[in-house]
Amino acid sequence: MTKKTIAQPPEKFTGIKETTIPLSAVGFKAVKSALTHMKNEVGIMRSIGLLAKLNQKDGFDCPGCAWPDPDEKRSFLAEYCENGAKAVAEEATKNRVSPLFFASHSINELGLLSDYELGKKGRVTQPMFLREGATHYEPIEWDDAFQRIGKTLNGLNSPDEAIFYTSGRTSNEAAYLYQLFVRQYGTNNLPDCSNMCHESSGSALVETLGIGKGSVTLDDFKHADLVIVMGQNPGTNHPRMLTALGETKEHGGKIISVNPLPEVGLKNFTHPQNPLKWLGKGNDLSDLFLQVRINGDVALLKAILILLNKKEKLNPGSVFDGEFIQKQTLGYDAFITDLEQYDLIDLVYQTGLTLAEIEEAADMIAANKKIIVCWAMGLTQHKNGVDNIREVVNLLLLMGSIGKQGAGTCPVRGHSNVQGDRTMGIYEKPSNAFLDALDSHFQFQSPRKHGYDVVEAIEAMHEKKARFFLGMGGNFISATPDTEVTAEALRNCDLTVHISTKINRSHLIPGKEALILPCLGRTEKDIQLSGEQFVSVENSMGVVSKSVGHLEPLSDYLKSETAIVAGIANATLQNSKVNWTAMAGNYDLIREAIEATIPGFENFNERVRISGGFYLPNNARNNDFSVTYTGKANFTINQVSDIMLKKDQYLMMTIRTHDQYNTTIYGLDDRYRGILNERRVVFMNQDDMNDAGLKHHDLVDLVSHFEGQERRAEQFLVIPYSIPRQCTATYFPETNVLVPLLSTARISNTPTSKTVVITVHRREK
Repeated sequence: MTKKTIAQPPEKFTGIKETTIPLSAVGFKAVKSALTHMKNEVGIMRSIGLLAKLNQKDGFDCPGCAWPDPDEKRSFLAEYCENGAKAVAEEATKNRVSPLFFASHSINELGLLSDYELGKKGRVTQPMFLREGATHYEPIEWDDAFQRIGKTLNGLNSPDEAIFYTSGRTSNEAAYLYQLFVRQYGTNNLPDCSNMCHESSGSALVETLGIGKGSVTLDDFKHADLVIVMGQNPGTNHPRMLTALGETKEHGGKIISVNPLPEVGLKNFTHPQNPLKWLGKGNDLSDLFLQVRINGDVALLKAILILLNKKEKLNPGSVFDGEFIQKQTLGYDAFITDLEQYDLIDLVYQTGLTLAEIEEAADMIAANKKIIVCWAMGLTQHKNGVDNIREVVNLLLLMGSIGKQGAGTCPVRGHSNVQGDRTMGIYEKPSNAFLDALDSHFQFQSPRKHGYDVVEAIEAMHEKKARFFLGMGGNFISATPDTEVTAEALRNCDLTVHISTKINRSHLIPGKEALILPCLGRTEKDIQLSGEQFVSVENSMGVVSKSVGHLEPLSDYLKSETAIVAGIANATLQNSKVNWTAMAGNYDLIREAIEATIPGFENFNERVRISGGFYLPNNARNNDFSVTYTGKANFTINQVSDIMLKKDQYLMMTIRTHDQYNTTIYGLDDRYRGILNERRVVFMNQDDMNDAGLKHHDLVDLVSHFEGQERRAEQFLVIPYSIPRQCTATYFPETNVLVPLLSTARISNTPTSKTVVITVHRREK
């Protein structure tokens, strides 16, 4: 019997070093770090050409985050951030994972490597196949790979036994073709990375405002009176956002940051595009920092709303936008009635803050009418994650801060084009209008039953209700919760397929058989039957623009994602009326189909060729709420956290290091938190450590507790840190094993990776 490959990152230390936490983010050190990564992975001369094209109007879109580029002038020096340069370095690396590499290393041997070590091995150069019972991948021809996929899919008892996952990096064209194939095959099982990240945002925003996207543009930050950043660390995860926040301050606006950890980037940053400022003290950003307890955000917002309501009652019309509330909203009276049931002091206690701090925030909000609220996973990955976002919307509706310049919602999306994938139809719960459009244009009958999201897909594979898994990008095993359960789910499949650029841990957790299909990266030229192609992407603020690769493909064996989808479709669908080969050979044909079936893409091929792209329609931006279920913007009634901790328990949230983007580990440092060369750490409050008898660098195991079940992650070093009492933070994917699969947000079903109840157990070194 073949030994199972390790699903979790190996429990080995790499030699921790600690340094002083910097006073400012970005600046010269960020530039140096970016160039060092580029030099090591790509080489100096190649780096210069690549970085000159990164996020430029005639270049390629960053494969990292989805933060938007300026509409007008872009920096000739560096229209990218440190982590964007790292993302490009990872993709354009000179390192190769060839068939010889796979012949020399079994999957069990590779499983002993960390995710960082795996990623540094390089790009996969040829399609690879793992036979049932085999220990090593072997090369396979493309046609043979497609035929194996088609045979497996056609041998299932039902199309619903197949799972088709998507990560965010996929282009609009590839995503559209992918969902079209999946629906012609006969299922809506199209889970994607949004299910684990901003699904709570989409659920809340569609209900309240009628669109699952943010309502602001990049230019709005110049006109905002106040920006509130909640549950987000832009200095690490979206560094270019700091420039926008800097512009808010330069134009007289103020910033409130809300987070359990004090993040350097929200305190001060040094503009990386201005070398004259590298040696200065930088720009102060946050006017007020609220160090809220993990999952204390609804309580904080309710406390602020109570204080605002008191001010409004004392002087009617002085705080709330009565005209906006009357004309544009529903549910105000019920919302106020519910709000007045809460005790302010109880809410303050739940936040971990002082009443004076919350009063200061309320005063700042009351004094400003143009308010932007930004947020990320710190709000969405909780049981009450949807409540968090709906309460944010309540605040903005009260202030009339929707649909005006300098005001609105700003969910900061993660992976590049994750928003575009959803626009293209990568969704397990598609609307009937979208399916009707597909059916009419392509002359087939789409399945109408909703498919599996990520959590449901893992459950289905674990229970052997699904027997096939295809991942379009991403690193499924390292991105998902409950690592061991997810691993068993994948192993239950007859065939697992991963469309990837680089080797990752998911390739080592195969079904009975497995395929790795290597694809082109964003940086590479895409030559098809009709000539060189470009793709399109949608950023976090709804701008669709083109992206053109400039490097020669690293291997003649690579195919574009669209070509791979077409190859699978041709091998699987016997009676399809779609000319898959033609569409994969000329992306203009795909864009014509997008135009015909998705609103907002009129004259798509013409408009996408305009420098800088175009904005998609956004009803909330235009103060049109007729598309909601009530025809108005909706106030909602939301719940505070119901988690009750025992004396020896803590709330754990998973976070990224500065040398990380999603599951891609660029390096082993977390520079902005003073941790170098180590990832197996747990950040704890010093008073909590004292009470538990724990010391700096004590070796501990972490145990999570959920509905009588325990999950264990071993060998972590305790680090004292500025974090509220009974709160802890750890890096993912090392602690994904602690996140219970069935602990999810109400409505959105997003895993609760930010509220894991744990105990900490000292062990002998």
